[in-house]
Amino acid sequence: MQVSVTDAKGQLTELVRRAEAGDEIILTRHGHAAVRLVPVKAVPDRKSRRALLEAMRASGAARAKAGPSAARSQDFLYGDDGLPE
Repeated sequence: MQVSVTDAKGQLTELVRRAEAGDEIILTRHGHAAVRLVPVKAVPDRKSRRALLEAMRASGAARAKAGPSAARSQDFLYGDDGLPE
C-alpha cells in the first residue's frame, strides 16, 4: 500500500496498526517512495538467547560422531622408531 506523506499525517495510527499486522506501508513524497513502515522485531532477552545457545550446543553434540583421537590420527605415518616411513 502506498500513501503520500501528506495523507499519512491524518491516518498514522491506522497505518501503524496495518504495518504491525504485516501489511507493507510505503510513504511517498511527490510520487516517489520515501519510507517504508515495518514492525519492530522484539530483541530476545538474555535468558532466551542462553536457551537457544544451549539447544544449539546440544544439537551439535548429538550429531557428533566418535572417531580416532586427534593425538593419534597421524600415527600411521611413523614407524615404531618414531621416524617417518
